[in-house]
Amino acid sequence: MQITVDALCSGGATALPDGELSGIANSIIEGPVAIGERGIAGDVQVNRQHHGYPAMALHHFPHENYAWLAHHFGPLPRLAQPGSMGENISTDGLTEHDVYIGDRFRLGSALIEVTQPRQPCATIEGHLQKKGIVKALVAAARTGWFYRVLETGTAQAGDMLERVETGSTPWSIARAFLATYGAARAPDDELRELAALDRVSDRLVLDIEKRLAR
Repeated sequence: MQITVDALCSGGATALPDGELSGIANSIIEGPVAIGERGIAGDVQVNRQHHGYPAMALHHFPHENYAWLAHHFGPLPRLAQPGSMGENISTDGLTEHDVYIGDRFRLGSALIEVTQPRQPCATIEGHLQKKGIVKALVAAARTGWFYRVLETGTAQAGDMLERVETGSTPWSIARAFLATYGAARAPDDELRELAALDRVSDRLVLDIEKRLAR
């Protein structure tokens, strides 16, 4: 499976409307960019508690989710271009239902591996200035996902994102998200199965352990 990369994005720390610093407002990168173990060169992750590397080095958010958000919430001026949801990789035609924990993709000359879904947080609503977005994203499992970088390299918009190895096919990003973070979380045995996957992120395992302890 191959899909065209529409944009690669990065950004620095900027102030949200409430004054809080965040790295969510990324900009489109022109030309080739280095992809290292920490992610795209020049990208800043302000909150290391929730957005750390290496298992969360790159964030991929399907661009079709922008149209979905506009349909449900009307015009969102701060959602003007790829990168506006904090993503590093923007594509059309690849969703949370199509990608599995442990999938490996060739991105330019880099090799990257899917590790976990993104967990939307209040920063999104602070950035977009619209209440209710996080709840809607959670309910629909339109969250995007994270990669670790297995082989460093370079990439640019227009390159192909090619799946070179399929991961744990029962565990799509959408299923993993709803199982762990959804309103009706999965039974304990399913959560233990997810946590035991050899390519899942340590962060997702930690969140699963917290839910099992409740």
